[in-house]
Amino acid sequence: MADVQGTQVVGRVALLLRIVAKAGGTGLSLPGIVRASALTRPTVHRLLKALAAEGLLDLDEPTGRWHLGPELYVLGTVAGGRFAVEHVARPALRRLAEATGESAFLSIRRGNETVCLAREEGSFPVRSFVLYEGKRFPLGVASAGIAILAFLPEEESEAIIADDGERSAEYGPAHASGPLRDKVAETRELGYSVNPGLIVEGSYGLGAAVFDPAGRPAWALSLTGIEPRFRPGRREELGELLMAEAHRLSTAIA
Repeated sequence: MADVQGTQVVGRVALLLRIVAKAGGTGLSLPGIVRASALTRPTVHRLLKALAAEGLLDLDEPTGRWHLGPELYVLGTVAGGRFAVEHVARPALRRLAEATGESAFLSIRRGNETVCLAREEGSFPVRSFVLYEGKRFPLGVASAGIAILAFLPEEESEAIIADDGERSAEYGPAHASGPLRDKVAETRELGYSVNPGLIVEGSYGLGAAVFDPAGRPAWALSLTGIEPRFRPGRREELGELLMAEAHRLSTAIA
């Protein structure tokens, strides 16, 4: 029984850390965390206090909003020596941003989500702010998640596509299983994904999967910008550039 309870506590701690991380730099209030976690307020409050005591979370007293704590930065720095691809990908992001003028991003797969790790701004003055460091999306949402999903094994990708309840409720009917299945098929045919303003109207994105040494899609490079910059003709040019950099990065990782 003690083992079960201990496992439950670990799961709840991980859930709260992910919820606060998903809020990004704005942080999240106690009521917001309670709603997102579906746990009771006393339970959430107790866990938040314990995490703050260990430096894993930090409370901004004036605003009452919770943020990731300094100890997570230390742990992340240590873990980065094993998992970091960002330093290898940074030149690719710079080349993409310089060649296209658009914002370029690196995202990583974590379970059934993608997390943005790094961005490089292009020279074009009008930008999309849908994606930023630390932003999480379910697989199948945003260009990076679609690109990764498309190149997973068929059985694995289909299970994710079919489980569309929360995804379509949060991001709209364009992310239900039917439209997403069509989008995945299109991505496999093109070699890169196209997100035609499905999250924010007028904000376009392209994504290309980056593969680990075992040949699995573990990361994605993406470009985002406003619709006029992603019209047919130029969109294909951007897709070719993106795939070339994704292939180069996959080779470097391997």
